Amino acid sequence: MLGHIGAISELAGMRYWSTTHKQWRALLWRLRADPWLGQRRTHSRPNEMKEGKVLFFEQTDNLAGKAIYRMNIAEASTDRLVFDVGNVSTIPYLLLTLFHPGEMQSLFSGPESDSVWRYYSMVRTGKNASRPITENESSTVSRAAAFYRYTVGIPTDQEPPAAR
Repeated sequence: MLGHIGAISELAGMRYWSTTHKQWRALLWRLRADPWLGQRRTHSRPNEMKEGKVLFFEQTDNLAGKAIYRMNIAEASTDRLVFDVGNVSTIPYLLLTLFHPGEMQSLFSGPESDSVWRYYSMVRTGKNASRPITENESSTVSRAAAFYRYTVGIPTDQEPPAAR
C-alpha cells in the first residue's frame, strides 16, 4: 500500500466525472516528488514513507494549475496506514486564489483489521477558500470518488459517475 500511495506520478491522467462539463476528464496532468530538491523523481519509495515522515510533491491539475503539497505519514505499519495531505503553496485559478496555503487538507486511513480494509477520506477547506469551489458539492464528491477508486484499484472512470 505504501508503494501505491507513494507512486505519485501514477495519479497523472486519473479521470473523474466533471459535473460542470458532463464528461469524463483527466483530473491531474502532472505530478512529481520532491519539487524543492530539484529532483525529477516520479514517486516516493516505500522505505521513505515512515511514520512521522513528511514528503512533498508538486501537482498540476486541470483547473488550478501547479501547486505544492505536503504528505504527512501519521501511521505506517503492516496493520495500519494513516496520512494527510495539504497544500503548501497557494492554489490559483486565473487571477483568483482558490486556496491559500494550508486551506485544503485531506486525511486518509485504513485498514481496520487483517480481513477488513476501511477507506476513510475527509477533505477540509479553510474559511477563506473560494466559495464557488467549496460550495460545488457534486464536484467534490466526483473528485473524492476518483481518488477512492484509484486507491482501491477500481478504474477511476468506471460507470456510473459518483455524482452528476
